[in-house]
Amino acid sequence: MSNSIFRKDGTAQGVAKQRLIESLAKPGKRVIYDPYAHKFVLGESIIKLMGYKLSVWLTQKMAPGFHEHLISRTRFIDDLIEKNAVDQIEQYVILGAGYDSRAHRLNLPSDLKIFEVDQPEVQERKRSKLLNDVPNLENVTYVSIDFNHQSIKEQLLNAGFDQNKPTVFTLEGVSQYIPKEAVDSTLKELAELTQNTSAIFFMSYVNKLFNEDPKACFGQGYAKAEKKAALIQKLATKSGEPWISLYSAEEIEELLSQYGFTLTENKTLADLNAKYFTPIGRTIPENHIFKLEHFVVAKRNNS
Repeated sequence: MSNSIFRKDGTAQGVAKQRLIESLAKPGKRVIYDPYAHKFVLGESIIKLMGYKLSVWLTQKMAPGFHEHLISRTRFIDDLIEKNAVDQIEQYVILGAGYDSRAHRLNLPSDLKIFEVDQPEVQERKRSKLLNDVPNLENVTYVSIDFNHQSIKEQLLNAGFDQNKPTVFTLEGVSQYIPKEAVDSTLKELAELTQNTSAIFFMSYVNKLFNEDPKACFGQGYAKAEKKAALIQKLATKSGEPWISLYSAEEIEELLSQYGFTLTENKTLADLNAKYFTPIGRTIPENHIFKLEHFVVAKRNNS
């Protein structure tokens, strides 16, 4: 794989910030809870001082639904991992792990082997902020990789990855930042790693309509959809992590199929609103819905 998944930790910090904000909501009103997110967020004391409501309000001023979109993605993957870790998977590989904390905050089996793959400098920052007494620390293997010179397959095998054990792989919030060739080569390596067993693969992708027809990527009545789309693109570019790869649903399905993966789910916040937000009295109105990023699950069964 020739391109770095995370050149910086800006994206990882931004996602951790939204997990921190959500964790400040009252227990019966939050979709996820992450007691470790604050460790990775600059200005976390200010966010805690402002509290949940003010922090979400400020996010909504920039882009309504942005916070809920990221939190629904987090919860969707949480559910996927917890459900399949019970009796189907024995290994969990987090590609471009950043400041992911699922290994420590989810209720996962003690024998589930977890591999976190990322650049060494990102992993060093993460490990320096985690206390030694966080749950399941012994289950995590940090796989450092130079994406420009090393392959995911080789580094995982060197770290003890078992090619005969069912595995779930996640690539969260990454595909838009890297060339399509990098996603293709990653899937090729994952197919090689799991040719003797079953696998589940999650990835998120930004709909190519985001550039072609921005209104189609937001709920009906979303205010100034075109301007919000341009703002999001501008902020990503300004942070040094521009969106360079957008996909259609057909393109994703064809790519997955090429490497033996069968698409089983393709969701957006619009699909998850009633599942996650309505039960806690936080139904998102149609004019605040983000549909620009899709959450995809695919399965490969060789057993």
